[in-house]
Amino acid sequence: MKKKSIISVVLAGILALGLAGCGAKKTDDKTITIGVSPVPHKEIVEQIKPILEKEGYKLEIKEFDDYELPNTAVQDGEIDANYFQHIAYLNTTNEKKNYDLTYTAEIHIEPMALYSTKVKNLNELKDGATIGIPNDPSNEARALRLLAKAGLIKVKDGELITIADVTENTKNIKFKELEAAQLPRTLDELNGAVINGNYALEAKLDATKDALFTEDKNDESIKNYRNILAVKKGNEDSEKIKALTKALTSDEVKKYITDTYKGAVVPVF
Repeated sequence: MKKKSIISVVLAGILALGLAGCGAKKTDDKTITIGVSPVPHKEIVEQIKPILEKEGYKLEIKEFDDYELPNTAVQDGEIDANYFQHIAYLNTTNEKKNYDLTYTAEIHIEPMALYSTKVKNLNELKDGATIGIPNDPSNEARALRLLAKAGLIKVKDGELITIADVTENTKNIKFKELEAAQLPRTLDELNGAVINGNYALEAKLDATKDALFTEDKNDESIKNYRNILAVKKGNEDSEKIKALTKALTSDEVKKYITDTYKGAVVPVF
């Protein structure tokens, strides 16, 4: 055999061993990386570390402060899963960014609510009041429907409605569209704001006590706002995602959510 041929065979063998080694490493991966928002998702996920350790997994928690990056991180394979969003937001993101994400379980729902530091009940809202709402499509639509159920406005039917779909506004309410995370910080500047449950909790606002109006957690129309464990399609049947899903839907987690948040966060599994 010529010297050049021998070298080619050796290099091919090394490459094959290297690829086999990479495959083995992926198969034997016992580290799960999950992206979360600080409250309540990170607090909930912290509870499953011991459960996963018993199954031989190490859980790494990566905290995100916005709604954009966690899905990109899952799509790009930087993290295995995320737990921060509801079904409607995931669907909107997939459509808008052409992502290939799905979910393995519905974990909880956070009733969205209208808060105010200026008035104590809906009747005190004056004509021309300014109310802040989230500016992302799914949560803006949710906020407008909440205001409609509170009797403040009327809106068209449809999934992703906007302020252009308000059909009746007898109080001449003005809408301030802001990033969801900013709403609690600007509450004192507005007459009211519709705030997502996680950001309300971070701001020490309790939907069951502090709100002017809160979604009914049993309302069938808000099923799409259940918070989920999201993964990239094709990974949902991997052993570590199965273990993560099982841990997040355990009796221990259900008890923790119920006992800790007392209705501000409600388990749905």
